[in-house]
Amino acid sequence: MKLASYLLDGKPVFGALAGDGLVTLSGRLPTPCLTLREALSADLLGEIRQYMANRTADVAVADVVFLPVIPDPTQVFAAGVNYRDHVEETGRKVRTLDDGPSFFLRLRSSLVGHQQPVIRPKVSNRLDYEGELALVVGRGGRHIPEDQALSCLAGYTCFMDGSVRDYQKHSVSIGKNFISSGPLGPWLVTTDDIPDPEQLSLTTRLNGETMQQGRLNQLIFSIPYLVSYLSRITPLLPGDIIATGTPAGVGRDRSPAVWMKPGDRIEVEISGIGVLSNPIVAEDHEA
Repeated sequence: MKLASYLLDGKPVFGALAGDGLVTLSGRLPTPCLTLREALSADLLGEIRQYMANRTADVAVADVVFLPVIPDPTQVFAAGVNYRDHVEETGRKVRTLDDGPSFFLRLRSSLVGHQQPVIRPKVSNRLDYEGELALVVGRGGRHIPEDQALSCLAGYTCFMDGSVRDYQKHSVSIGKNFISSGPLGPWLVTTDDIPDPEQLSLTTRLNGETMQQGRLNQLIFSIPYLVSYLSRITPLLPGDIIATGTPAGVGRDRSPAVWMKPGDRIEVEISGIGVLSNPIVAEDHEA
């Protein structure tokens, strides 16, 4: 099942894909809820599946404006340098269990929906791409054992961790939190459709040219480990986002470096999920 958040006639709603369109679910389920995060908090995936049985789309995908798949997450975590080939291209040391994974946080304002503009800021021309798989927390919890971690997830989506590299030298969090720099979507694919996320493959394309390719079984810290690790620190909440890291091929580490610029289009494709696609615009264009 694929679930999306979007604007319909200017109003934020969520719905499920049906064929080539969407069935809007906000305010229509037996248990009242308006947002996808509310639906996850109320554990309504089973109710949604029952409601969607034999439903046909009531709105075309082309008639909606996509929002980040969870527009209002309480927490957004992002793992850094979590593919061996990316560690190698950065010249760093592979982290061990004793080191622990490296994480930074993202602000809601940095997220943007499928097909919506990614903003290259006025203050930098070093906007880089990082294609990633993102996890969406379902029931969540605290101190989650690794062998139970996948059952705590609602599903998976695509993420493009846009990075302003010169500001990232000031601090990782600053370089990762420019407004409208992190596309998330286009939709959440529930875990029953992806029983083993480590079998997924990821491709990032810039203007149609393949820049990154990887498989999720190449992660240094596995998906269950990341979930379990974070739940030691703080309770994971329904709708929280966990980005899992990016493979080799980022623009900064190419020779010459490749930076995204206005007029470009960045795409992150993950098998079993789909394609997240966004244009790059100048900040002045949005002013």
